[in-house]
Amino acid sequence: MSLIKNSILNIKPYMAGKPIEETKRELGLKEVIKLASNENPLGASPKALQAIRKNVSGINRYPDSQGFYLKRKIAQYLKVQSSNVVLGNGSDEIIDIIIKTFVEEDENIITADTTFLEYEIISQVNNRKVITVPLRYFKYDLEGIKRKINKKTKLIFISNPNNPTGTYVTKFELEDFMVDLPRDLILVLDEAYDTFIDVDDFPKSLQYLSGQNKNIIVLKTFSKAYGLAGLRIGYAIASSDFASYMERVRQPFNVNLLAQVAATAALDDRDFLRKTRKVILQGRNYLYEALNKLGIAYVPSVANFILIDVGKDSVGLFRDMLKYGVIVRDMKQYGLKNFIRVTIGTRKENERFIKVLKKVL
Repeated sequence: MSLIKNSILNIKPYMAGKPIEETKRELGLKEVIKLASNENPLGASPKALQAIRKNVSGINRYPDSQGFYLKRKIAQYLKVQSSNVVLGNGSDEIIDIIIKTFVEEDENIITADTTFLEYEIISQVNNRKVITVPLRYFKYDLEGIKRKINKKTKLIFISNPNNPTGTYVTKFELEDFMVDLPRDLILVLDEAYDTFIDVDDFPKSLQYLSGQNKNIIVLKTFSKAYGLAGLRIGYAIASSDFASYMERVRQPFNVNLLAQVAATAALDDRDFLRKTRKVILQGRNYLYEALNKLGIAYVPSVANFILIDVGKDSVGLFRDMLKYGVIVRDMKQYGLKNFIRVTIGTRKENERFIKVLKKVL
């Protein structure tokens, strides 16, 4: 008899982007840029950093278990109620809370086969069956997902925009999909990258919470546009009923003191958010133009990263770029062997990426 649960034995661990310091140490490099984990190239909001410095002497105390002030600020920002907000140690923990709260042992979860890996990994950790549906033209195949729904389906995860492709489900596609969904099914919309949207037909998902489709949970994060990835803080917006049940599952003190005060302050820094958007949108256009000139194919993105077809083994290219101090993300773990995902950086970082890409290709 194995000492390890069977549901754990077959899990393929999540492979995070390679850290900068580790790369410097291993390769003896002095200058390394990381374009692998969709982080904010500008750092964090100055207001968030100020809030951290102001509160750092209080880390001998437990944080507010309910996150009162942060919930209130999020509620004001999104025009919802504090009772609709559930805080998490990153979106990863929120996904875990959702599965533990709603999915019975004999029920299943549906998502895409090429999407945020944690949907499937966390489901497997909780010993829940996952049904995956192939993407269609690098987008979620909503019709294909609908065909896979059965009597045991409890959750559907949709990453919108999708990581790692940068594509999105439109307002019209989503609303058409929601028609005639089973009443005992919960739709989770993960909007980690919605801050970078520059299209008119992206769904305004929070509007659906007050309509007939109340079985919706929306996920958001402070890790991307707000530059707080190192503090691990995300949140869910759901009906008050759903949120109250998720609160029963959530661990007390799951969001630390500095994360709470930094996130609260970050929501007040609209100038930093506008600056971040400008850098990402301009950087995206620069990379498009550079890749077009090189004749390199890519998937048009509405996020802060681009999925690029390098036409060769992505692991080898990742290693070659690493030698020049540029960290990208090879897509082998996602089943995309000839693709890399590159985070849009500063102008200097983007230019260096293109220069190194030319060399290694």
